Amino acid sequence: MKIAILSDTHGLLRPQVLDRLAGVDAILHAGDIDTPAVLERLEDFAPVYAVRGNNDWAWTAGLPRTRTISLAGVTFFLVHNRRDVPQHLVDVDVVVYGHSHRYACGGADGMLWLNPGSCGRRRPGHEITLAIMEAENGAFQVERIQITPEER
Repeated sequence: MKIAILSDTHGLLRPQVLDRLAGVDAILHAGDIDTPAVLERLEDFAPVYAVRGNNDWAWTAGLPRTRTISLAGVTFFLVHNRRDVPQHLVDVDVVVYGHSHRYACGGADGMLWLNPGSCGRRRPGHEITLAIMEAENGAFQVERIQITPEER
């Protein structure tokens, strides 16, 4: 199963990001979506599992602040801000979070902690990134994708 992992799109889906979504089986979005049009466009590619970010307002009232989902035998915990992760998570393989706009991927507490960075509006000095995961029977591999920005 091929899973795209995004965060902090802030109302912008770059063509280079959309190109990377071709052929994915699921999309995880760790918040700061900003507009319903982003979710609608993502759903054109695959089922979307998203959480609310600190910049998501009334239109996201139906989205949870945290979400646990299992795909291809891998259990994910999604949250926008890492500080909102409960202290004692159990039965979770990957914690997906955003907020900082900086890619991070590393193991701690027997789990992978993954921040795909931001693939939306670019902050000065920050890269534009997302992650693509291949998962099967509980095993997974993560690829960091860096997007070369066009001027915006």
